[in-house]
Parts: sequence; C-alpha cells; structure tokens
Amino acid sequence: MQRYFLEEAYQPNTRFELSGEAFHHIVRVMRMAPKDQVYLAFNDQVSIRAEITEISEDTVYLSELEKEKSQKELPNNITIASGYPKGDKLDWIVQKGTELGAHGFIGFPAKTSIVKWDAKKRNKRQERLNKIAQEAAEQSHRQIAPQVELLESQQALFDRLSAYDVLLIAYEESAKQGELANLAKVFQELTDGSRILAIFGPEGGLAPEEVEAFVEKGGILCGLGPRILRTETAPLYLLSAASYQWELTH
Repeated sequence: MQRYFLEEAYQPNTRFELSGEAFHHIVRVMRMAPKDQVYLAFNDQVSIRAEITEISEDTVYLSELEKEKSQKELPNNITIASGYPKGDKLDWIVQKGTELGAHGFIGFPAKTSIVKWDAKKRNKRQERLNKIAQEAAEQSHRQIAPQVELLESQQALFDRLSAYDVLLIAYEESAKQGELANLAKVFQELTDGSRILAIFGPEGGLAPEEVEAFVEKGGILCGLGPRILRTETAPLYLLSAASYQWELTH
C-alpha cells in the first residue's frame, strides 16, 4: 500500500487532502480511484490508513479508517553527519540510512573532503537527496521522512552540536587500537527520546585536529568493530547496531 508524507501534525479530521506531487502520483502514476486506500504519515510520527473519497482536478480527498498501530521509528533519534564523500556515496548513505531508521542527515566539508560544491550545486544536491530520503521512507514504511541538510562550512556543523544529547565520533584509529566498548555502552545507557549526532569522515577520514575539536565539544570516540569500514558503510553499521540494541533485544 502506498504511503504519503504530510508536512503537518496529525489532527482528527473527517477529510484529508493531498495535492501537488502526491496528487500526481496517486492519479497519474498509480491511477487510483475512490475506495482505494493509502497510508498517510504526519510529521509527528502518527500514521493512518485512509480511503480516497473524492478526486477533483487537483486534489485527492481522503477519510481516516484507522491509525497504524506498529511503531516503525527507532526510540532515539540518530542524525548521520558525513564529511562530503566522492561520487554518489552520499546518495547511498541517505537511501540505505533511511531504510535503517536514521532521523536525519547532515553533509559537511571535512578537511579531507575532495568534493567542493558552490551554493547552487549544494542546493540542487540537497533537493535530490531529500527526494531520495522520501522515496526510501515510503518504501520502508517509515513514519517520518528524514531531512537532509548540506552545510557550507564545518563551522556550521559545530554551531549545531548543542542541539544533540550525545555526540559520537566514528574514528578508525579507535578501531585500530581495539576500542570496542564505547558504542555499545552509549546505546545501552541512553533513555528513549535522546538525540544523537554520529559523525563520520569522508574517504580520507577525520583529521586529528577535527577529532580533537569534536572531543572538546563532548564527542565520544568509538570504533565500529575490528575492521576498517568505508565511509558509506560505517553509518549503516552504526544504525544496524542501534536497531539490534533497541529493537531486537527488548
């Protein structure tokens, strides 16, 4: 069953409306008609099963049948911050990270990032990545569609650190030194509703001075197992570990 995301909080209503891109998809792509059913997901993580009651020239009208009962979101919000990697690796991180439950994504220019985007290219890429996240959220039946933000400077990332309860730094030197406990310890001790920012370097990794600066802001260095992971693999490892700890062991 198709799923559509609304940029509004859920309010009990006798009729809901979809227009724009959602209207086009329902009418032109899926060729739905009255009596067909879809899921509507609101920005407060409420989702409902709804039935199409009417289709006008530019709007689909729906009525609520029942609330979706199963919980699809991780109990804690994990935002993935990736130093800009090469090629389409960020596309992969956003798509697969959304499927694994990431709450949001931030891209930033790390010292070893080769990619250099001007404002126009960055905005266009951000738009594309948000589209990828939405499609992945629909496919995986998420209750929210993660948002992607591409930053102009590393300082812009530092300016956002205070918005998070926990700052995790995926550092390959920690893995080389055999540090395997910090990630598990953090995941075990968190209370539901925590906001986590997990920072990953690009292909060249995080520079020592970057790591030092993040640690000064309260960052926790963590290895991701004994193997050195690629920049596009590491976030997926962390999200999978979170799902195992919070969803499969309870």
